[in-house]
Amino acid sequence: MRIPLRWLADYVDLMLPTEELARRLTTAGVEVGAIISSAGDWAGVTVAEVVDIKPHPDAERLVLVAVRLGDDRTQTVVCGAPNVAVGQRVAFGPVGTRYINGHTGERTILKKVKIRGVESAGMIMSEKELGISDEHEGIRVLPEDAPVGEPLASILGETIFDLDLTPNRPDLLSVLGVAREVAALSGSKVRDPSIVYEATGEPIRGRAQVDVLDRELCPRYVAALVEGVKIAESPAWMQQRLIAAGMRPINNVVDITNYVMLEMGQPLHAFDYNRLKGQRIVVRRARPGERLRLLDGTDRELSPEMLLIADADDAVAVAGVMGGAESEVTEETETVLLESANFRATSIRRTRQALKVETDASKRFEKGLSVHLPPIAAERAVKLMVEICGGRAAQGLIDITSGKPKDVRVTLTQERLQRVLGVELPSGEVRRVLEGLGFGCRWVPPDRFIVRVPYWRTDVSIPDDVVEEIARIVGYDELPTTHLRGEIPPAQRQPMRELRERVRHALAASGLREVITYSLTDLPTLQKVLPPEDLATSPPLRIANPMSREFEYARTTLRGSILQALAKHIRVSGGHLISVFEAGRVYLRSDNDLPHEIETVCAALSGRKPNRWGQPTGEPAGFFEAKAHLEHVLAGLRVAAEYREAVEHPYLSGRTAEVAIDGRRVGLLGELHPRIAASFEIKQDVAMFELDLEALMPHVPETVHYEPVSPYPSVEEDLAIILDEDIPAGRVIGMIEDSHMVRSVSIFDVYTGPPVPKGKKSLAFSISFQSGAKTLTDEEVAEERRRIVQRLRRELGAELRS
Repeated sequence: MRIPLRWLADYVDLMLPTEELARRLTTAGVEVGAIISSAGDWAGVTVAEVVDIKPHPDAERLVLVAVRLGDDRTQTVVCGAPNVAVGQRVAFGPVGTRYINGHTGERTILKKVKIRGVESAGMIMSEKELGISDEHEGIRVLPEDAPVGEPLASILGETIFDLDLTPNRPDLLSVLGVAREVAALSGSKVRDPSIVYEATGEPIRGRAQVDVLDRELCPRYVAALVEGVKIAESPAWMQQRLIAAGMRPINNVVDITNYVMLEMGQPLHAFDYNRLKGQRIVVRRARPGERLRLLDGTDRELSPEMLLIADADDAVAVAGVMGGAESEVTEETETVLLESANFRATSIRRTRQALKVETDASKRFEKGLSVHLPPIAAERAVKLMVEICGGRAAQGLIDITSGKPKDVRVTLTQERLQRVLGVELPSGEVRRVLEGLGFGCRWVPPDRFIVRVPYWRTDVSIPDDVVEEIARIVGYDELPTTHLRGEIPPAQRQPMRELRERVRHALAASGLREVITYSLTDLPTLQKVLPPEDLATSPPLRIANPMSREFEYARTTLRGSILQALAKHIRVSGGHLISVFEAGRVYLRSDNDLPHEIETVCAALSGRKPNRWGQPTGEPAGFFEAKAHLEHVLAGLRVAAEYREAVEHPYLSGRTAEVAIDGRRVGLLGELHPRIAASFEIKQDVAMFELDLEALMPHVPETVHYEPVSPYPSVEEDLAIILDEDIPAGRVIGMIEDSHMVRSVSIFDVYTGPPVPKGKKSLAFSISFQSGAKTLTDEEVAEERRRIVQRLRRELGAELRS
């Protein structure tokens, strides 16, 4: 929102310097994003008077214009503007002036030139050349009382505050709204613009009819009638203010509606009364397939969710967004029907988004305007039309409302004010601040204020809103710093959150990239990665008001989200290894209204493994790479897991394993089924693993016991055994690790085939023996090795391989 300070000064005395005023507004929550000077590069440009005009000796469309400058000397320049006339006050730029070239649009330095044989040392400037607007057809004519010789900046120059506003303050989308803020900050009074006019026309009742068919979307509709208007240019002062505020002048009637919108914050619309069929206004929803040609020249198809302004037969405007071309004010307009209405904010926002049309009116309506404002703005606009357009105002207004708007009253206790601010303010100070903002405030002994909220403050409804108003006007930097009162509650442990963070850090440290996806998904994605019986027995929870079809259900697994993310990475990977994971919640049905939220982790790997230089090799990553990452996580948690053959799962194939601890499944590991991969447009092998953190948490030790590092040397030996092919190596490793002398075990060879008997396999292990009390002898190591072999023979039927 651009606020010209000269315009602002009409309503409040600006007693603070410009920079200080900007600072005070910003600290009070009305952020001044920039201070703009519309004078730009007007250095040297002054007011001059046209004293004589002669034809150019060698050009029919050019004239020689003599202008009187401030020191009573005259200067003759060549001019081609059609609107130049003797007696005008104009903007004169001497040689050396920086101006905007009307043809190229670039900033140029004015030089002395000869035009068709006549020397011209200077220029009478247009608005485009001054940088005011794009108007270049004629020169800018200044007010008749502009002093000759005065710098142009003192006549037309504006200092403008460009405000960055928050969405909850629609009242600040007006010059008057900002004036109220300035008055509260500086202790001055606001001068409201006059809305009093003489109604000399016939009563509006019986000459126009308004029917509001949807009171929910249009709580209030006010119509006024002005006849006998003369369409022309607006006065220079109004045009200047509109331009400074960032709007283009059009004609006096339209300019008045824009002027009042900028002044008071209430959008208005002017209809050509004689082009309204039946001289009737109908506020209704659009009919299916109904179309309207808007003022911007586009033809739009409307939907029944959109609110329209129609006449007796057809639509004439999209309510709160833009008017229609068929009823716009033109040069032939003589009678104006003025609309000043209040529309439901959500309706305007949805309509604007659907039509992809954003206007100054829609920006205000969608933030929620006061229902009290329409009649005030209508009377202000009628007054200006009577004064500027020469119109006759009809007696009365048509005011259709759902009921008399009620004032908002808030009770604020002294105890609540002190608790929130941390300081006790005198009741007189509180009343001064609130009354300065336009609030009514009555002190009710012994401890409370009764606050009446002004109609323009639609954002204030509860006591803490009033406290905020007091704090920002007093100044947040004026509030003393105090210590926290009371005891700070002790931090409560969150074991599940701590476990999730440990797993996240471990996976990231092992080289996987974390992704964060939406908790919502669609049914087709879940159907790809879940067995049909799971979806039938425990269907996913559907969102009551989904954003789109892609985010319609709460996810019951992370698999779909991870595979979608993996597919996107693969498309740009160039064959490199892609490894991603997500730690998040899944949502299962429960017996109550809230879902059962389970913390889970899912990871996926695909692509060719890197060589020592980081380049992809020909060997794809698979099951064992995924298992290595999983073991890194479990080792960091000090959890010993076993891997057992997995029950057939529809989304896995090839190597699969269940991850179990103490016989309870806590995860799943395997290679993705090619059919599932193809459904996600993945054409290469994928390995995945999942962890159920809720099932894993009971097995994670709360404390870790460390043993000192043994100072004695270890003994390394290899052990090769033959046993049944279906016995997992992990079971053998567990038995070997049970020995009190064994510090570590690793498998380095698996072999099947001759001379190993059929149905058998050979496993070779590297075992490290070590004692914390002494150096082991060869005899002690041999004896312990013998015990290990006897146990393997007794429990697993294993034999030493010769």
